[in-house]
Amino acid sequence: MENAQLIGLSRQIALQRQMDVVANNMANINTTGFKAENLLFEEYEMPVARDKDFKTSDQPLAYVQDWATIHDLSGGPMVQTGNQFDVALNGDGFFAIQTAAGERWSKSGAFQLDAGGTLVDLNGNPVLGQGGPIKFGPEETGIMIGKDGSISSSAGAKGSLRLVEFADPQSLTREGNNLFAGGTPIAATNTGVMQGFIEKSNVSGVTEMAEMIRVQRAYESATSLAQRQDDLRRSAIQRLGDANA
Repeated sequence: MENAQLIGLSRQIALQRQMDVVANNMANINTTGFKAENLLFEEYEMPVARDKDFKTSDQPLAYVQDWATIHDLSGGPMVQTGNQFDVALNGDGFFAIQTAAGERWSKSGAFQLDAGGTLVDLNGNPVLGQGGPIKFGPEETGIMIGKDGSISSSAGAKGSLRLVEFADPQSLTREGNNLFAGGTPIAATNTGVMQGFIEKSNVSGVTEMAEMIRVQRAYESATSLAQRQDDLRRSAIQRLGDANA
């Protein structure tokens, strides 16, 4: 009975972690450029005692273990805004963003100009070009961003967006503010830029809601099993007490 409860507990812990991931996906269903997450589970078979004197072989005990969280980097819907500072990426690339903690990577291209004319993301972090932050003067108009990320305005060429890709994007670590950290960036070769568009979240509300219901029911089932195990233990203890009375 102890083993059954421990196995059930491992399932409940995994389901709770999965519910956290689903809830976070749901909370970011309207976040520009957000990429959903999924959990990978694996079976952990507990090592068991073995001895040639045992009459029967031990039964293997299999537990549930949440092995890793993976990023769903599939593209989200492209929405045309007409805003000259909105940029969407069509492909595997990421924007390079300068933060107080160092360079970070983002799929969100909802940009704007700060008071000093620097191109920044929605959190005020500078968007990096090939030569550093991108700045515009107050008199500049007609800002154009090409498919290759090149930027120009009425003042002429302004450089180009620094776009990066990763050989192993699953090595990236999600941080707050819709940013990723880590990985080994390389120059983007499979990414196109779309000015006047933003990429919406790739979270499917219907799918995530169905998953939330499934996880909740599975958790309730595991809880019911644990309760039945408690009832069996209580009954066994009571019978032993009655037999020795």
